[in-house]
Amino acid sequence: MYREMNIGTAVPSPYQQKQTKHYFIGNLSIHDYYNASMFERECLELLEKLFEKEMIVFMAGGSGLYLDAVCRGIDDLPEVDHELREDLAAKYRSHGINWLRSKLKKLDPEHYRVVDLKNPNRILKAVEISLMTGKPYSSFLTGKKAERNFIVIKIGLNTDRKVLYEKINSRVDKMIEEGLLEEAKNLYPFRHLNALNTVGYKELFDYLDGKTTFDKAVELIKRNSRRYAKRQLTWLSKDEEIQWFHPDDLKSIIDLIRNRTGI
Repeated sequence: MYREMNIGTAVPSPYQQKQTKHYFIGNLSIHDYYNASMFERECLELLEKLFEKEMIVFMAGGSGLYLDAVCRGIDDLPEVDHELREDLAAKYRSHGINWLRSKLKKLDPEHYRVVDLKNPNRILKAVEISLMTGKPYSSFLTGKKAERNFIVIKIGLNTDRKVLYEKINSRVDKMIEEGLLEEAKNLYPFRHLNALNTVGYKELFDYLDGKTTFDKAVELIKRNSRRYAKRQLTWLSKDEEIQWFHPDDLKSIIDLIRNRTGI
């Protein structure tokens, strides 16, 4: 989504975008505030228009939260005050993630027990809403599935773990060849922004700060990408609606779609 982060987020190539119309590519700046609730609203508005012309629309993703927002709906959360968000983000950068965790544990012990304590973005969001509303973040989470006027067919792609990790390592090498370091240099002045708190950039920012070598930074990007993929699979494996296929098993995937849609 972030137009300044083409290489590090593996934006579809101009050729790919010419072959198939893509949406939500480069539609935001790293300076924009955005969340899953906003994505849900914008995506549903787009789908309503697309389904006037198309029988099938594909949504490709890896972020479980954003996928769930469209397929299941997301709880209606209040907008957070910009100054509060900036203040908390600054304190997090100053005091670290343990300070953030202890803050959440005090404000909302129920959510503290279930949140991914390694994900500062999730913790920040819960702390923000708890402080702004005076109510625990968990009190806003109803978990009620929203009604949709379209059929959702969930297709998961997975392969042998060794092959997956080899592909991740190759992908990182390709991004380095395409100029990821130069992209990180251009974004370095904005490294405090939430959008840049992500794998691929954080490690190179540490290199630019002189905290590590370039080779070590690349090694860490590969390691952290593998860990991220593992977390994605863990999240998605909990969704019983997903039917899993090998990426090369195109025939079975097409058969599933035809059987479910009658097309």
